[in-house]
Parts: sequence; C-alpha cells; structure tokens
Amino acid sequence: MSFALLALVCLAGITGPLLALSRRWRLPVVVGELLAGIILGPMGVGRLDPTASTFAFLANVGFALVMFVAGSHVPVGDRGLRHALPVGLLHAAAVVAASVPVALAVSTVFGTGHAALYAVLLSSSSAALVLPILDALQLEGTAILQLLPQVAIADAACIVALPLAIDPSRAARAAIGAVVVVVCAVALFAILRETERRGWQKKLHHLSERRKFALELRINLALLFGLAAVAQTSRVSIMLAGFAFGLAVAAVGEPRRLARQLFAITEGFFGPLFFIWLGASLDLAALARRPALIGLGLALGLGAGLCHLVNRLIGQPATLGALAAAQLGVPVAAATLGAQSHLLATGEPAALILGALVTIAVASVAAALAARGPTAPADPADPTPSRETGPEPT
Repeated sequence: MSFALLALVCLAGITGPLLALSRRWRLPVVVGELLAGIILGPMGVGRLDPTASTFAFLANVGFALVMFVAGSHVPVGDRGLRHALPVGLLHAAAVVAASVPVALAVSTVFGTGHAALYAVLLSSSSAALVLPILDALQLEGTAILQLLPQVAIADAACIVALPLAIDPSRAARAAIGAVVVVVCAVALFAILRETERRGWQKKLHHLSERRKFALELRINLALLFGLAAVAQTSRVSIMLAGFAFGLAVAAVGEPRRLARQLFAITEGFFGPLFFIWLGASLDLAALARRPALIGLGLALGLGAGLCHLVNRLIGQPATLGALAAAQLGVPVAAATLGAQSHLLATGEPAALILGALVTIAVASVAAALAARGPTAPADPADPTPSRETGPEPT
C-alpha cells in the first residue's frame, strides 16, 4: 500500500461526515465510508484492493479499535441502572424469544442454513449507536432507563455469541477461545481496578498530562493489541478482544482525556479505513445476480424491527422498541468474519450490511417520533449524526 493510496483512503473517509451533515436524515458517518469503499473498490473504479496484506492488516487494527470504543460506550458502571436491570433483561429475553422463529423462517425461505447467525443478528442492538441518539435527543424517563440495560445486554451477549453462531461446526473451539479471551479481559479489569484503587492511575494521568507523554493511550493500545494477539492465537475474532477490553475499561471508568485520544485515532483514521476496506470487500454484484439476497437483507432488517416491537406487549413504547433494533456492530462483524473466512455465501455479507442499514433507517424514524413523545424534554437539543461509535466524549 503506497502513501498515495493512503492519502486517497483518508480523503475518501471525509465522505462519511459530508453525507452525515444533514440533521434531517441522521445518517451515521459509517454509511458514507462504506459507500466510498464500494466506489473505490473492485466493484467501482478498482483503486483499492481489499486483499492487499497491508490494507487488510490496518483494517483489522481499525476493527479492534472500533469494537473497543463500542464496548467502552456500554454503561456497565452506571449504578443508576441497577433498578432497571430486571426489566431490561426481560425485554432483551423477549426479543431473543421472538427472534428464534423469525430466524428459522428467514433461513428456510432463503435456503441459507444460517438460522443461528440470523437469530443473533435479529436479537442484537448497538449500544454505541443507540446511546448517542438518546443523549442527543435528551430523552428521559423510566422507559428510557429500562432501555439502556436492554441495549447493553443485547449488544454484549450478541458480540460473544456471534463467533459461535457463524460457524456452528467449530462452536466448541470458538467457545474455548472466547473463554480464554474473556478470562484475560477480566484479569485486565482486575489489574486496572487495582491501579485505580491504589491511586496509580491518577498519578499516571497527571504525569502524562504534565509531560505530554500520552502514557495512558500507549498503555491501553498495548493492552488492546496484546488481547487481540491472544484472540488470534486462540482462533477467535479480534472483535471479541476489542469489545471485551472496552467493557473492562468502561467498568473501571475511562478518563476523559483517554476517551478523547482514542476517539481521535479511531474516528480520525483507523475507523474510516476499516469501513472503507469493508465497503471495498462487499460483493454487490452478487446482489444484482441474486436478487434474493436483497430480499434477505430487507427481511433481516425489517425482521429485527418486528422482533424488538414484541416488547410493546409488555409495556415498552413502540418507538423505543424500534430504536433498540438499531444495529451495526454485530452485522459488520458478521460480514467481516464472513469475508475473511469465507463462511458465508457470495454476496451474503453485503445482504447483512443491507439489513443493518434498514435497522438504522427504522431507528432514525423512531428517534424522530420519540423526540416528539412524552419522553422528550421541553426543549431538546438538536441531534447530530454519529457513526457506530458515537459522538466525541466531553
């Protein structure tokens, strides 16, 4: 990969913010980046080769960082959510129960044999997508408080379940690898919490800030990439490593300065590069050759919305149920794993991304309706679009 191509990727990454400028549509930044990758990849002008080793490696770094930032957005340390946890767990379980028959029906109709994968996709939510929407719209109330643990539980559980569901024949090995990664993440959490308790983290923070060393960023990147190396050795996706370490950091409490630094390198470079690589990897020609794949994407997207609306039966507002259906991290991870390991049929990764975009469209409409409902504040702030990983921390 040359500097000329790297400059082209950085320039193409600006497409995301440009398309996201409209507050009317609330498009995540990632939509424009995927589009740029499609145009520059083999399906378009052919300037980017997603199989190039350097490009693919940098994309994997971006994948790990994107999942890390997504995990760090899950409010695992919020004590105010404890009272809402049982209801949130009930809502998440209801969605899972509704997703199983729908997944079986979709798999049977389209003849893919991926019912387990579809059940995970239909059940998933994106905490890093939903939480910034709620913050931007300043929605509040009991129903909102109950929505937070529902989304967080669904996000975390589906991230863990995805490697097992996408390749059931190797589920045992994937489960062992996942346990190894999770145990390592728990160990890192214990270490980070102990350094916080002893005051070492605060001293490191002040030293780094005073001397401009960026020590927290360096250390956390080393830990993240070390955990990713464990995942690779255990033959588990780096997706789980990034997300698990993000949860560990969130549980301890991520310093704002570190959050801004990680946001900058992820959103400014590695995140756009990953999504452009993913867009270049998608085989949209297969969608044209097999229109049934378009139907598959629409079925997954609309099916996710319907599965989440089941909670209307137990008191959740329909707008919040539809908002909880917003997903991107899990479908993107599934498409990435499918493209890298050839576990999915040709064109199926593109169908998964199409399904995710449908859920984003549904969530955008639901968010606009929720902002006018009883959960809205008297004078809500204007929402701003965000990518999967959300707005910059402050």
